[in-house]
Amino acid sequence: MLWMMRRTGLSNANNQDFQFWQQDSHPIELWSDEVFRQKMDYIHMNPVTSSFVSQREEWLYSSARDHGGQKGLLDLAVL
Repeated sequence: MLWMMRRTGLSNANNQDFQFWQQDSHPIELWSDEVFRQKMDYIHMNPVTSSFVSQREEWLYSSARDHGGQKGLLDLAVL
């Protein structure tokens, strides 16, 4: 993964070496429960789509574990 971060960082004029996070932002208004669930499902599926895990609940730091009946590593606060 380090080579990917270096390649991305060197191709971006805002960096000198490595880049881990995306630098652009596209905010989306979560105007309904349905839209919120859609975006949460998308986020939970990112590690699966990237082939880091085979099921969303396998990603250690994901709240998908809590939603799947397991205890996640982080405590969730429902607002």
